[in-house]
Amino acid sequence: MPTRFSRYLHGALSLKGRLLLGLLATWAVVAALLLVFGWRAGETLVGDSSRTHLRYEARLIADELTQQVDSRLSALEGLADRLEASSSEGGIRDALRQSDALLEWFDGLVVIDAEGRVVSDWPRVENRVGLDTADREYFQHVRAFKGPHVSEPFHGRASDAPLVMFMAPRLDDNGDFQGLVGGIVGIPGGNLFQRLSRIRLGAQGFATVITSSGRVLYHPDESLILEPVPDEQANPWVNLSLYGWEGEAQGTLINGDMAYQAYRQIWPANWIVGVVLPQSQAMSPLQELVNRLGWWALLVASLVMPIMGWLVWLSLRPLYRLETQIEEVGQGHRTRVALATRMQELQCVAETFNRVEVAREQANARLRERQAFLDATLSSSPVGIFVTDEGGNVSYMNPALVELTGYGAGEHQLSSWVERIHVDDRQSALDLWKYSLESGEDFLQQYRYYRQDGEALWLEVHARRVTSDDTYLGFVGTVKDITERREEEALRQWEAEHDPLTGLLNRRGLERRLEEALADWRKTGTPSVLLLFDMDHFKPINDIGGHALGDEMLCRVAQVLAWTIRRSDHAARQGGDEFAVLLPSCTLEQARRIAESLRDVIGELKVVHKGREFHVTLSIGVTCFEHGDQRIGSVMQRADAASYRAKRMGRDRVVMHETG
Repeated sequence: MPTRFSRYLHGALSLKGRLLLGLLATWAVVAALLLVFGWRAGETLVGDSSRTHLRYEARLIADELTQQVDSRLSALEGLADRLEASSSEGGIRDALRQSDALLEWFDGLVVIDAEGRVVSDWPRVENRVGLDTADREYFQHVRAFKGPHVSEPFHGRASDAPLVMFMAPRLDDNGDFQGLVGGIVGIPGGNLFQRLSRIRLGAQGFATVITSSGRVLYHPDESLILEPVPDEQANPWVNLSLYGWEGEAQGTLINGDMAYQAYRQIWPANWIVGVVLPQSQAMSPLQELVNRLGWWALLVASLVMPIMGWLVWLSLRPLYRLETQIEEVGQGHRTRVALATRMQELQCVAETFNRVEVAREQANARLRERQAFLDATLSSSPVGIFVTDEGGNVSYMNPALVELTGYGAGEHQLSSWVERIHVDDRQSALDLWKYSLESGEDFLQQYRYYRQDGEALWLEVHARRVTSDDTYLGFVGTVKDITERREEEALRQWEAEHDPLTGLLNRRGLERRLEEALADWRKTGTPSVLLLFDMDHFKPINDIGGHALGDEMLCRVAQVLAWTIRRSDHAARQGGDEFAVLLPSCTLEQARRIAESLRDVIGELKVVHKGREFHVTLSIGVTCFEHGDQRIGSVMQRADAASYRAKRMGRDRVVMHETG
């Protein structure tokens, strides 16, 4: 039963699903491109407007601070001129008290003499009068250049607070330096930077003032006041402004955020105004707009897709009708498709299908005719014929083969066929079949096979590979029953190597087995022993009782030989009353015992003719294979010589050939 996921997958892979997915993907790509292009254009516009705004703010702050610095320095120069008339400390103190209006600009006023000692201040601060400032940078600068000056920020000795001092020199009529008058401005809470604290550049933008020496003079974060500015790697633009550069840029802040920045110089004080606006803050309205547009695009797509799906369904209705008619043709309910549509593409498909269907029917008719002829031919063939698939399993058997084996095609899988082959022939047949499957060579093999009723047959199987356009299809083969032929061949071979009277091997059969034993001896050193003997006193049996009585004695001797020797031994009648026994894998001592046993048993045999008993004895010669034996003739000569020696020694005995 199909799962919900499989149904969804099938719908998505249909033509309608693909069209809808294509339309949805097109809509998504267009919307994404519009949003990306809109974002890029908005980003450029926001960047330009932000830089313009920061340029205006920086210039406005710089101009105002420049005016503030100039005004304060001019006021201190006027105060310095008024102090020239009062050289006493009391007069200086009174002059400072009369300058209360300057306290709107300064947090305190001080007068320093030519040696750098504070001689008077206002308002009074404990421990300030008497301080030595001769080592201070601002005192040395005013004394050297005799002009107005704004000091570097420093920590006051009396108040220990961050301060900056505005100064004007006191000169006599000859222009000699008499000291200076200074106005002290507190950095965190001084009125000079109060306007900067009120400037708002969004939630995160801010303005800062730094000195040309690279120290923070004002920052909304008071913990950064008097701290050095970031190094060049952290913010190269602020370091560039220390050398007099003015302009707008985009760079990273101390915390790593990207921000728009603008810098302007305050030349009278050697200060730099910096205005900073984080990019995330500047882009937040644009980000919000893009997000809204994205949601609107999703909403429009969700509303439009059902309508588009309905339109696609209307467009595909002729295709659905074509599908239905093709299915009816396949079921045999109609012979051709007839599609009423204005879509030329579908009309072409319908016409092509009709042509293909006509050609297919004609081809099927021809195929049925050929199949009928083939079936008739195979059914009438007296030879067993089979067809296999690519894996070697039988897919077809003609009636002759079914009758021959007793099994149907469905029962002839490769494994079951192999199991019915005789165990001695099974492995070689299986190896050759696998080789033929892999190489494509013909399979030709004879083996014993068991029918369903258990009868053993000799089969000759010949199979050849079938290909079509270099495509492997399987094998087709013939099976012949060669049982009768193999039995005739076996009988002829048996008759050629056996004595018809006794059933023992004849000279030819003995020589072949002796050749095989000699080959094993030369290859592996397997010992074998040969016994040769003829029967003593056999001639009177033939002369008195005739050949029938002699044949009876020969047959009884042959029976005793067959019963006495081992199953692996070979007994032979070479002719007349001469016999031989080949004992493979046997030592001389074992052979002696076997020979003595034969002599004793055969000595007890008797045949009776007209009340008279006849007995025979054996003169047995024994030899084994020796090093240097190349032919069986030498072996037989040694055994024969030993047999004659037994006769000369009185008969009825076993003589072993003595090696030199």
